[in-house]
Amino acid sequence: MKGAARSRALRHFGYHRVMSGISSATLVGSIGVSLLLLAFFLNLFKQLRVDGYPYIILNMIGGALACLSSWMIDFMPFVVLEGTWAVVAAVALVKKLTTSRRGAGASA
Repeated sequence: MKGAARSRALRHFGYHRVMSGISSATLVGSIGVSLLLLAFFLNLFKQLRVDGYPYIILNMIGGALACLSSWMIDFMPFVVLEGTWAVVAAVALVKKLTTSRRGAGASA
């Protein structure tokens, strides 16, 4: 996306200073990375299971926010990295949802 279209898109997503010296991209990215790190540390200390809903959802939302933040600052390597992270987590969530529904249907 080039020129005026990119400027409109960035304004739409609120790319501006929200606090003194902090851009909305920084705020969105900080929240996303915090969610990713929260999932990592909770798993590391055995508070979350890798195959549990909270872990998957934290990774999906955190990756999506970090991806959006990277897109807002036009840093494509991290758009690809974090976008892939979010998509993989979304696929894991869909797989878990469909597997648990099949299991519930079989026991009924």
